[in-house]
Amino acid sequence: MSRYLWDTPDSLRTLLCELVSWESQTFTKGEREFASKVQAKLIELDYFKNNPDHITLHDAGLGRDLVTAMYKRPDVKETIVLISHFDTVQTEEYGDLEPLAFHPEELTKELFKRKDDLPVEVRKDLESGKYLFGRGTMDMKMGLALHMAMIEKASVEQWPVNLLLVTVPDEEVNSAGMRAAVKELVLLREKYDISYKMFLNSEPTFTQEPGDTKDYIYTGTIGKIMPGALFYGKETHAGEPMKGITANYIASFLTQRMEWNSLFRESDLGESTPLPVSLQQKDLKTQYSTQTPYRAAALYNVFIFKRTADEVIDLFEQVAQEAVASCNFAFKSICEKENVEGVGTVRTIRYEELIHYAENKFGAEFIGKLKEETFKNTSWDDREKSINLVDKLMIQCYELAPAVVLFFAPPYYPAVNTSRDPLVINSVKLMKEVASRFNVEVNQIHYFNGICDLSYVSYMDEDDGWTAYEGNTPVWGETYSIPFTDMLQLNAPVFNVGPFGKDAHQRTERLHIDSAFIQMPVMLESLIKSMFPKRKNMSQHSMNKIS
Repeated sequence: MSRYLWDTPDSLRTLLCELVSWESQTFTKGEREFASKVQAKLIELDYFKNNPDHITLHDAGLGRDLVTAMYKRPDVKETIVLISHFDTVQTEEYGDLEPLAFHPEELTKELFKRKDDLPVEVRKDLESGKYLFGRGTMDMKMGLALHMAMIEKASVEQWPVNLLLVTVPDEEVNSAGMRAAVKELVLLREKYDISYKMFLNSEPTFTQEPGDTKDYIYTGTIGKIMPGALFYGKETHAGEPMKGITANYIASFLTQRMEWNSLFRESDLGESTPLPVSLQQKDLKTQYSTQTPYRAAALYNVFIFKRTADEVIDLFEQVAQEAVASCNFAFKSICEKENVEGVGTVRTIRYEELIHYAENKFGAEFIGKLKEETFKNTSWDDREKSINLVDKLMIQCYELAPAVVLFFAPPYYPAVNTSRDPLVINSVKLMKEVASRFNVEVNQIHYFNGICDLSYVSYMDEDDGWTAYEGNTPVWGETYSIPFTDMLQLNAPVFNVGPFGKDAHQRTERLHIDSAFIQMPVMLESLIKSMFPKRKNMSQHSMNKIS
C-alpha cells in the first residue's frame, strides 16, 4: 500500500474534484466552512497526526478562516511559503448547468452532449479530452491541491527544508484572507525561528491575449489601485435646467479623460500595464423624479508597476483638474449662450481635504457619527461605503459645490517584482529545463496579469508611498486596511508556477489535465528540491515520472 495519498495523477485528480465540490464562492457559507475541511483533510497525513498543532485556523473576518500548515524540520530555518486561495467567483453564468459547476467530471461529460453550442476553441479542447471543466478547477483549487501534495511528499520523505502552506479566503474580492495572513506570517516566523526563502504561489497561467496557448511562469505580480470620484453638482427641476448643473454632466468630462488614458501606463522589463477603464459610474438618485441628479460617483481601475499610491493620486488629481477646467469652460459657454449666470465653478477636492474641512465645521463627534452610520450598514461593500461616506460629507458641506471629490476605494494591490533576484533567476532556468523534458516551453512574465495575493509580500516601498492611500481612503482603519509595516518584514522573493488553463471566471473555465496532474507536480518538486540547504538532484521517483 502506498505511503502517499496524493502522489499519482489519478489521486491528485480525485483530490482536486473533492476540493472543487466544496463550493466556496466568496461571502458564502461554503467559503466559511472550507478552511476547516482543509484542516480535516491535512490531518489525515501522518505528519500532522503527530503534529496537530502545526495546522492552525486564523480569523480572516466575516466568519471566515485562513489555514496555515507547517512542515517543520528540526534545526532548519529556511522556509518556502506555499500560497493559494480557495474562494471562487459566482456561477450564475452556467445557466441550467449551474448545479454541475462544482462537479468537474460530471460537468465535462454533460458538456459533450452540448458541444455544438460551444465556441469552436472550447469545443476543440473538450473533444481533445485534455481538459477538465468546472468553477475553481483552474482558479485556483488546483494550486491548493498541488501544495497539499508537496507538503505530503516532504513530510513522508523528510525533505530538509520547511514548507508552510497558507491558503486563504476572499482573494477574488478584497484579499481579506491574505491581508490577515501577513500578520500571521510575521508571528509564525518568530514562533518557529524560521526565515522565509521564497513565497511560491501556484495561480494558473493566464493568457496574454485571446487565443494565447503558451505556458508562463511569473516572477512578480501587477499592482491595482482604484481612484474614485464623487461628483456634486447643483440640483434643480428638469423644467429649469440652467438653475443647476447635473453630476452626470460633470462626470462625463472626467470619465472621458480617464478611460484609456496613456498617462497612467507604465512600462518595465519589456512589459506594460493595461490602460485604465471605469469599473462603475452611477448617479446616486434612489428613485425617479424630475429633480436633476446632482450627485454621482465613478470608480476607475488603474494598474501599476512602480508607482506608489502617492504618485497615482497626484496624477489622478492632475487629470481631474484638466477635466474640470474643460467642464467649466463648456458650462460657461452654454450659460453665455443661454444668457444666464450659472451656478458657479466646479472645483476639485481630495477626500483628506474634505474630511478636514468637515471636522472643522461640525466637530469630530458629529463626523464620527456620520462614519458610524455608514460603516454599520452591512448591505454595503467597502466601495459603496466609501462612496456613501463622501456623499454624506458633501451633503453637509454643500457650500463647496459644485465639486469633484477625489478618493481611493478598496482593494489596493501593490505591485511586486523580484525578477532580478538570483534565486528567482536560477528558478526560472530550472523551470524551463524541467518543462522541456515534457516538450513544453514555458515563458517568463515579470508581472502576473491576473492580480494575486503575492502583492502583500515582498513589499519594498520604505518611503511611506502609501500615506496618500491612508489619508484618502474613506473606509481606511474601519472596514479596510493594509498591513504595510508587517509587509515590509516579508521580503523574500516571489515566484508563481501554476498549471495551464483557460477562461478563468467564465462558464468555460477549464484545466489542462497533463499540465496539472503530470507536469506540474514534477516542476514544483524540482523547484523545492533545488532550494534544499544542500543542493540535490531530483529524486529517482521524479525522474521515473518524467520518463
